Amino acid sequence: MAGLIMIDDPDDPRLHDYTGLTDVELRRRREPAEGLFIAEGAKVIRRAGEAGYAMRSMLLSAKWVDTMRDIIDEAPAAVYVVDPALAERVTGYHVHRGALASMARKPLPTATGLLAGARRVVVMESVNDHTNIGAIFRSAAALGLDAVLLSPDCADPLYRRSVKVSMGAVFSVPYARLTTWPAGLETVRDAGFTLLALTPDERAEPLDEVAPHRMDRVALMLGAEGDGLTRRALAGSDAWVRIPMSHGVDSLNVGAAAAVAFYAVTAGRPSA
Repeated sequence: MAGLIMIDDPDDPRLHDYTGLTDVELRRRREPAEGLFIAEGAKVIRRAGEAGYAMRSMLLSAKWVDTMRDIIDEAPAAVYVVDPALAERVTGYHVHRGALASMARKPLPTATGLLAGARRVVVMESVNDHTNIGAIFRSAAALGLDAVLLSPDCADPLYRRSVKVSMGAVFSVPYARLTTWPAGLETVRDAGFTLLALTPDERAEPLDEVAPHRMDRVALMLGAEGDGLTRRALAGSDAWVRIPMSHGVDSLNVGAAAAVAFYAVTAGRPSA
């Protein structure tokens, strides 16, 4: 353990990783460029470490030292202790989950490498809401998806909100970014996957009739909240599929739709 370091200056450069956490645009630029992401709370910090992400430092208030002792004792990096008011000045919000940890990112795998050992994957187009990203990753982990592929403009799965909503599930499912869109869908098709585009369009076939769980390799395509998949993405798919609706409801939130569709895709597969 590197030891506890008490800090009483919000401008201390050692707290740089934690400044302005509520400034989404700032963090979107800074975190990938500086090779870091923020994990919040004991469970998420522990899961990040178990997934092989190296800790850069940890920030917590004094009242959480005893509660976090097991993590502190194993921390390979500096642990900064501050009072709650200072933590709020640095981060921009009240840190109520006990601790924050700055973790080092790992290089992303290529889409081709990721697909080589997969049979059930989800491909997201322009899903730029961090809450939806986190919810989809959590469902993907829970329901046995092998991998996640992101279009170039999807939100960062390692942004603090995504990690928090997923309860650390973003560390459980490997993911990669397609470098071109929708041309990158050919990479998925060349790997032997059937591309199923999820859409509420009435021309789409009901998922239960398509029976994707019986297919050898399936890539389920999801679009952004509201807009759904673009026409170019739909044109690049092999088939359109939909979740049958009742009571005049025409669609579900993309996070809810993902969970339903993931079950349809993975039903009957042995759990890991």
